[in-house]
Amino acid sequence: MKAGDLVVITRASIGVPAGTLALCMDWDHMSLASKRLGTKIWFVQLLNGKQRRYLEGDLEIFSASR
Repeated sequence: MKAGDLVVITRASIGVPAGTLALCMDWDHMSLASKRLGTKIWFVQLLNGKQRRYLEGDLEIFSASR
């Protein structure tokens, strides 16, 4: 997964149902310990323009940018 990918959110949250499309904007590690584990938090932009943060495991690639 990389910035520019169109993703499907697989975990429902308040105001964002599962299956919502979003655009990956940027990512960061959860904590120093997670750098070793590879856990990333992705900053995504929903189609309504709002930005949210999701764990990489809660996102599924819909269309990858090339």
